[in-house]
Amino acid sequence: MNAWMLRVQLLLRVLLSGALLAHFWLQGRPGLGGLLALLLFFAYPILLLPNFMALRWINAGTGYLPRWSQLMRAWWREVPVSEQVLSWQLPFAEHAVPDFLPSNAAPRHGVLLVHGFACNRGLWAPWMRRLQAEGHPCMALSLEPLFGSIDHYADPIEAAVQRLNAACGGRPPILVGHSMGGMAIRAWCRRYGAPGRVRRVMTLGTPHGGTLLAQFSPATNARQMRPGSRWLRELAAQEAADFGAQFDCYLSRCDQMVCPAQTAVLPGSKAIELPSIGHLAMVFEPRVLSDLLQHLREADAP
Repeated sequence: MNAWMLRVQLLLRVLLSGALLAHFWLQGRPGLGGLLALLLFFAYPILLLPNFMALRWINAGTGYLPRWSQLMRAWWREVPVSEQVLSWQLPFAEHAVPDFLPSNAAPRHGVLLVHGFACNRGLWAPWMRRLQAEGHPCMALSLEPLFGSIDHYADPIEAAVQRLNAACGGRPPILVGHSMGGMAIRAWCRRYGAPGRVRRVMTLGTPHGGTLLAQFSPATNARQMRPGSRWLRELAAQEAADFGAQFDCYLSRCDQMVCPAQTAVLPGSKAIELPSIGHLAMVFEPRVLSDLLQHLREADAP
């Protein structure tokens, strides 16, 4: 569903931009038409800029105050990444890289990749290729319903964990969640989690404490991620005091979607700050994938 929505959106962007260019071309002003067509086609990354600028005020007094230079660098990196993800990976690469459960997976630990709000498994295509190239069993999910309750995602995560356990001889997997994907993992832990069922959890820009941006969406899963929501309070109340110890939480003071920045840190977890990087770009930060591969080497060591 998400892939088709984004394909339609991309088609509309192309048609509207082309119509705008044709209109001014016929008026003898192709230069102006070309400029306006480009601005329309790339409207989303351009409109991200105010979000980044607002972080100077949102993160003030939190210990994560970004410099103007950091914000501009993060925005500049987010522009090509957002186009790559929204115009290619999500609409066209959702199933480009299949799950990898080789017959000789038993001596190794697997990896489960969980995407965030309004995305699909195509987000993880580069990760899947790298993991498969190094022989690591891996799976990625497309969570449905797209705008339903986060609790609905616990069942498909459980099914994937069981498949990884079966393929890897019962060895617990490493779970990686981007944005809302980290909250879906916590929902799975609440319903199915037990000591020893997971090797490690890595969350990238996950609003563990909620995010102010969730106030602007009426979707059920967005409402659950609003700061102080009933769902967040109940989830935290049902987690053990040492629950966060199994988490690595990656955050950025330049994350334009999860703010204030400290909400990306689960109490008791290992907090890892990524400098000058936006929300989607975290998935493409080499350090994060490198850390995952290091976890796997340590887990698979004799």
